[in-house]
Amino acid sequence: MEAKKAAAELAVAEIREGMIVGLGTGSTAYWAIQGLGARVRNGLNIQAVATSEASENLAKELGIPLIAFANISEIDVTIDGADEVDAAWNLIKGGGGALLREKIVAFSSRKLIIVVDESKVVAQLGAFPLPVEVVKFGYELTIRRLRALGCKPEVRVVDRQPFLTDNGNYIIDCNFGSIPNPAGLHQAINGIPGVVETGLFIGMASQVIVGYKDGSVERL
Repeated sequence: MEAKKAAAELAVAEIREGMIVGLGTGSTAYWAIQGLGARVRNGLNIQAVATSEASENLAKELGIPLIAFANISEIDVTIDGADEVDAAWNLIKGGGGALLREKIVAFSSRKLIIVVDESKVVAQLGAFPLPVEVVKFGYELTIRRLRALGCKPEVRVVDRQPFLTDNGNYIIDCNFGSIPNPAGLHQAINGIPGVVETGLFIGMASQVIVGYKDGSVERL
């Protein structure tokens, strides 16, 4: 927790007056939103968009002003976490179930700051099961196509029920073991009808900040 908090605080320090800020989702993004809330209370003037209902509700609680997507053309900075980061800054995201909204926001951001603890930095992606968001209709067929790509796919279940994203879709967690070609796999999965989006974020990170157990923080 302290590693994530320290890394998030360093990212929040980069937010400037008047910016439009994208709020990520998950345990690390939680600390970034907390930090932004503190800066807003101290007089920082920003507007924000959120990648999930949970992050939106937290922002409201902390008094962070939210702006509608219809009223912006781009986002200055988004701060978000990741489940894995490789040496090329390719990411696996979606452990929190918000990968589609996170990717929409990241794609429209001039800068994407990824904040992680040291356990998320890997030589090669794939130990963490890759989340894939799929529509409910015919999802059994979609799973078969995912399995044909060499993974073990499982419908994410929470409280004995299939987990539903904020968009009303299922998440299929695909255990590949290793992903030597993230860009190629991303393309292959997105070519399957029924797939909405993958948790592979290729070439999107502008900066990666890593927090360590000893309290130190490093910009990769």
